[in-house]
Amino acid sequence: MTRTVGRIAETLADTRSRDCVTFAADLVARLLLDGGMSPGEGDRLLRSVAAKLARSQYPRDIEPLFAEWPDGVSDPAVELRACLLGELALIGSGGGRRSLETYADRLRELGHPLARLPRTRLDIEHRFGVRIRGLGSVKTAQQLRSRFPEAPSTDGGAVAGRGARDAQDDGRANAAARPFRAGGWARGPEARFFTLPSPLSPDDFGISFIKQLPLRCLTGEGNRRGNALACATTSDDVLNELFTASYVGGVNGQGQGGAYARLHAWESFYALMGLPTGVPLLEAVRCAADHRWLRFMAFTDWFHHDTSDPAFAVLDPTWTRVAVLAATDTDVHREVG
Repeated sequence: MTRTVGRIAETLADTRSRDCVTFAADLVARLLLDGGMSPGEGDRLLRSVAAKLARSQYPRDIEPLFAEWPDGVSDPAVELRACLLGELALIGSGGGRRSLETYADRLRELGHPLARLPRTRLDIEHRFGVRIRGLGSVKTAQQLRSRFPEAPSTDGGAVAGRGARDAQDDGRANAAARPFRAGGWARGPEARFFTLPSPLSPDDFGISFIKQLPLRCLTGEGNRRGNALACATTSDDVLNELFTASYVGGVNGQGQGGAYARLHAWESFYALMGLPTGVPLLEAVRCAADHRWLRFMAFTDWFHHDTSDPAFAVLDPTWTRVAVLAATDTDVHREVG
C-alpha cells in the first residue's frame, strides 16, 4: 500500500496543476513521517517527486510550497523542498522568486548540505544530465583516444612515479569516492593520494608515471588485451563523470537524483583537489584551471570493461601532489572491495 501511494504521489507530481503540486508534496511528507518506507525507498521517492515537480510544474504553482519557513532540516517536508530547489537550479528555473530565495537562505542558515550549492547552474556544470548520441561511457582504448589527446609516456615520468610517497587520508578518500558509493557501483572505488619529493614536469604526467604508483586498479594482467594509456582531459569532463556516477547510479545501484548527485560530484571534486569545504565554488572552478587532469585506462583484473570504467589522475599546481580516483561497474555480478 505504501508503494502504491508513493506511485500516486509521483503521478501527481508529473501532472501539471497547482493542486497536484500540493497533494504530491503532502503525500510524500506523510509517507515518510509514518515510517512505512525504508530510508533508501524514502530517499528515492522524495527525490523522484522533487525532480518531477521541477520538470513538470509551472514555477508559479510550485511557489506556494515555500510560503512557510522551516524550523529544522530533519522534517521530510523540508527535505523535499531542499531537493526541489536543487532540481530547479539544475534546469535554470525558479530564479528571482522571493519565496524560493528566502527559503534557500533559511536552509543555508540551518546548515542543510544542499544549501551550499548555488541557485544557478555554473558554466563548468554545462554537461550535467545532458546525453549526446554516440558519447556514452568510455569502454575501449579506441574510444578514449578518439575523444581526448593522449599523454605520451616518458622515462622521466616512470622515474618520478617510483619516488611517489603514499599520503593516506581516509576522510578525503571517502569524499572522493562518494558519487560511486552513493550510486551503488559494483566495486568500491579506489581513491589514493601521493606526494612527490620534487616538482613533476607536466610533460612527465602520463601513463608511465601512473603505472609506477602502487594502485590496486593496476594490479594483475587482466583477461582483456590492451596496453594502459592516459589522455589529457578537462575539469568539466571529470566533474560531469562524477555527477553522472551518482545521478544514474550503478547497474545494480540507484540514482541519487539531480540535487544530491550535484552535491556528491562537488564533494568529490573538492577532495581530488584537496580543497577545504569552505572554499566558494567559483574559487574552486578557478583552482581547477590550474590543475592537470588525466583520464587513464588499464586492462587489469580490477577493471571490468563492461558498463563503465572511469579513472582519473590529478596533478596540483605545485606539481608535487597527485590524486587518483578509479571506479568500475558491471551488471554480471556485484563485488565489494
